Amino acid sequence: MPKILGGSLEAHRREVRARVFDVLRAQLYERGFDAISLTGVAAAAGVGRSALYNHFPDKESLLVAFVEDEAARYVTRLTDAVEAQADPVDQLATFVRLQLRVLAEYHMPPGTALASALAPAAYRRISAHADPITDRLRAILAGGVDLGRWPAEDPDVLIAMITAALGNRALVEGPPEQRDDVVEAAVRFVLRAVGTAKI
Repeated sequence: MPKILGGSLEAHRREVRARVFDVLRAQLYERGFDAISLTGVAAAAGVGRSALYNHFPDKESLLVAFVEDEAARYVTRLTDAVEAQADPVDQLATFVRLQLRVLAEYHMPPGTALASALAPAAYRRISAHADPITDRLRAILAGGVDLGRWPAEDPDVLIAMITAALGNRALVEGPPEQRDDVVEAAVRFVLRAVGTAKI
């Protein structure tokens, strides 16, 4: 009988997923999605291959579950940080700072772009992880309009422009000692872009 980690089936499931995701995180950013195999992940995580297949029937399923887990933890972190601020201006500044700092933490994996490496349905599931982040930005923008912190504009246009500005990896690829200045410049840029007078 396979060894149960953590004392219960639920604890075992959480422990297997945690181990596998830790290994996948390292392998994904060191080697790229193309070079990963379920057998290799299972061996590095110290779990049986059949146990891994019970959780993730294929490599795509593993990647989708990993991204969903990472995204859920980030959305919780983002929500807590934004909700700690009362003023929409401070909420938007917090949103920008966290988005850029997280972008700096995660390196792009080498290899084939995920859009072409995954089946369309799997890629759509991964892309959907941005929905709660977009919803949070939309709520911040609406709150700023409601309280008169900035003028009303088409939120879809603003969201697209802010998202594009914050998705520029080159902003955070410089030396870490310059990153705070870059992040604060981005905060001022976004606040000016939405039309707030408080910068």
